[in-house]
Amino acid sequence: MNDKQLVAIEAAKHVENGMLLGLGTGSTADLFIEELARRMKDDKLKFKVVSSSAASARKAGDLGLQLVEMDDISHLDLYVDGADEVTPDLTLLKGRGADLVKEKLLAKAAGQFFVLIDQSKLVSRIGEKYPIPVEVPAFSWQLVKHSLEQAGGQVVLRKKDGQPAVSSHGSWILDVTFEPRLDAATLDDLLNGTPGVVEHGIFRGLARGVFMAENGNVTQRWA
Repeated sequence: MNDKQLVAIEAAKHVENGMLLGLGTGSTADLFIEELARRMKDDKLKFKVVSSSAASARKAGDLGLQLVEMDDISHLDLYVDGADEVTPDLTLLKGRGADLVKEKLLAKAAGQFFVLIDQSKLVSRIGEKYPIPVEVPAFSWQLVKHSLEQAGGQVVLRKKDGQPAVSSHGSWILDVTFEPRLDAATLDDLLNGTPGVVEHGIFRGLARGVFMAENGNVTQRWA
């Protein structure tokens, strides 16, 4: 059993009968979905799920989980997903997979948000390893790019196969790098206050617990 499986199993232990669960996206989230399906079968656990992406929805549907559409919910009990960076105070960087809007909606709506990672995702500051993804409407990307450059950011339009990368929400994505002296709270406020920004990859004050696996052991950090 590998480390990703271990954290997925550990997180699934917190699922209880009757819960409404939010499903993240990616390889670790897939393992969590598989463990939910096992618990549904072996433990006779009953729950419903809402997905942050079409890929996770297909995975859950294929395994027989009961899916609920996002526009039919106002809150959920637990959301489980991965992260690209995690700081000591459990601020996250997400969005390299381009599912920002739905992911942050579910993280905010959840009574608890659990993050599944390995040690490589630990950083001292947001933006240490990756630029910050910023979703923008296609028509406004140059205006937002200019605003962020005026604020000190280095901005690159993300591309895929030579064309602008499109998020699951239908937005284009700017990858933005700021100077290390700017902390996550400052960056969060800056991006939230920039006209034309649909969503961004800083998840501050949302994670309740982080499950980290290393060499067969799982450790937990709680906010």
